[in-house]
Amino acid sequence: MWVLAGRGWRRGRALAPRTASLGPLGPGSAHTRPAAACPWAPARHYRPADHQENFDMSRFPADHIRNFSIIAHVDHGKSTLADRLLELTGTIDKTKNNKQVLDKLQVERERGITVKAQTASLFYNCEGKQYLLNLIDTPGHVDFSYEVSRSLSACQGVLLVVDANEGIQAQTVANFFLAFEAQLSVIPVINKIDLKNADPERVEKQIEKLFDIPHDECIKISAKLGTNVERVLQAVIEKIPPPKVHYKNPLRALVFDSTFDQYRGVIANIALFDGVVCKGDKIVSAHTQKSYEVNEVGILRPNEQPTHKLYAGQVGYLIAGMKDVTEAQIGDTLYFHKQPVDPLPGFKSAKPMVFAGMYPTDQSEYNNLKSAVEKLTLNDSSVTVHRDSSLALGAGWRLGFLGLLHMEVFNQRLEQEYNASVILTTPTVPYKAVLSSAKLIKEYREKEITVINPAQFPDRTKVTEYLEPVVLGTIITPDEYIGKIMMLCQARRAVQKNMVYIDQNRVMLQYLFPLNEIVVDFYDSLKSLSSGYASFDYEDAGYQSAELVKMDILLNGNIVDELVTVVHKDKAHAVGKVICERLKDSLPRQLFEIAIQAAIGSKIIARETVKAYRKNVLAKCWLKEKRTMMKRKFRMEWQGPQGMLKVDFGARAWCPNRMDWKTLLRASKRSLN
Repeated sequence: MWVLAGRGWRRGRALAPRTASLGPLGPGSAHTRPAAACPWAPARHYRPADHQENFDMSRFPADHIRNFSIIAHVDHGKSTLADRLLELTGTIDKTKNNKQVLDKLQVERERGITVKAQTASLFYNCEGKQYLLNLIDTPGHVDFSYEVSRSLSACQGVLLVVDANEGIQAQTVANFFLAFEAQLSVIPVINKIDLKNADPERVEKQIEKLFDIPHDECIKISAKLGTNVERVLQAVIEKIPPPKVHYKNPLRALVFDSTFDQYRGVIANIALFDGVVCKGDKIVSAHTQKSYEVNEVGILRPNEQPTHKLYAGQVGYLIAGMKDVTEAQIGDTLYFHKQPVDPLPGFKSAKPMVFAGMYPTDQSEYNNLKSAVEKLTLNDSSVTVHRDSSLALGAGWRLGFLGLLHMEVFNQRLEQEYNASVILTTPTVPYKAVLSSAKLIKEYREKEITVINPAQFPDRTKVTEYLEPVVLGTIITPDEYIGKIMMLCQARRAVQKNMVYIDQNRVMLQYLFPLNEIVVDFYDSLKSLSSGYASFDYEDAGYQSAELVKMDILLNGNIVDELVTVVHKDKAHAVGKVICERLKDSLPRQLFEIAIQAAIGSKIIARETVKAYRKNVLAKCWLKEKRTMMKRKFRMEWQGPQGMLKVDFGARAWCPNRMDWKTLLRASKRSLN
């Protein structure tokens, strides 16, 4: 690799070869050239992809391997703790610029949140033994909980990080129970003890009361300052068990994540449960039954670092020449050719909570957008894709997301990573309808149908009842905001299920919400009412019967399918009025009148009108009158000092002398102009 050294007094050495700045065990090795030996040389920045020396992974037996994830609520310091662990183990150099090192996506940098789970392999010496620690940094927002559940499948333990100032939040509870259900070891870590208002003792009591973890097992740290972080690594080695694997069994590897590279094809992140894999092996996908030859294996530090082999219990990446994005399925099992094994359980399919239509801004870009969506869904398997079409917008897709933020991030990644411009329709939730007649059941081939497109919502005469999705929402808030939050929940048709004080000042509320009531603006309203102190998390709770109606939006009597929505019967009038008002503000005026109507069946429940542009027939009359008035003023001026002048604003002025006439004329000209 050659790098440009820049202009200097030694022109003959403008190009200097890049040398490896790291040895096989990380920074500080004997192979690093001192900077003083060549003062004119440029600064060298190490990139693991340029480092060609492979690691020998055979020196890490299973009992010297620890696989763990970091889980927490949003903004409790997961990524900062991961940065300190990378520095402490020598994986990256210790600099002031190490902020969110594992957050590689542009959208993560801009929004300041973790969107994609990232993996890094750390080498750590403890009591004379060298350990391999495989760390997975996970997102904290509820919309990316599927990333957390997939990451936990490759781990044997977790670090549960809690903010010493804010205490336990809603997503903290949800992530803990994900780890608890997976039977993983949980190490509680109380972060941000350096803050002025930090109260780690109060957080210890919360953890002991809610999670039944003794307070003396909590580790108090400051990830920002690096205080007590070394103790976290020691706890990982002591409390998290090594993976249970078998080296002599045939290969069995789980694909828990994947990305697409334009030149190398699919890069699969794998966790080996049995056997050994190396370059040149022939493997088979249990999902597609296709055979591949392994081109490269390695570990992530945190960028890709090739190795000779990967052994059971280790986590790394694999490249096998998969050029089609449909060939790599997350949750797939890889095994040796002619040595079939029982597939691993894989992952439970993500259940979309929000659906939206996506269409290219120009139909000529359809194929490019299709390729971009396929590549991005390979990296984000929680998105579901169904082909769709519209008379107004053309061919497109109906995409399912886990939440509104998930939809926004997916759209932003399309724009940033693939330069794709799309049109997104209003987000909706999936409904169910129970059909009433045997003829309809035979036509649809099932009695209960799921409707993801409001335009296809069946008429009331065809069904016995409608079902809407509901979620069990958890709200943790200071007790002073309980009254306002209860009123908000009741306005959203929620039913209270539980109320528990987790300490003297904080309350955990549980409500059963209709999903349609919280999917758009509930979180913003909750934060506004609680001054930002309340947190919210939800989980699927099935379906319940509801009085639903299909509301059509008409423009000059024509139904617009893209604007059709499904609402509760009691809120139809208010919702229809709001939509009509917003459309009136958004639609440009035309030379004809535009009637905007909201209708349920044949009944109009709201209407707004965009007035047409009209020809100003009085403009010429006003111009003629203006000229006539000016002529009259000058004529009266020469007729004598006494006269009457009718000014433009309708008043009459009496001018006793000639000088006052001139002053008044100048003022009249200014007002007319």
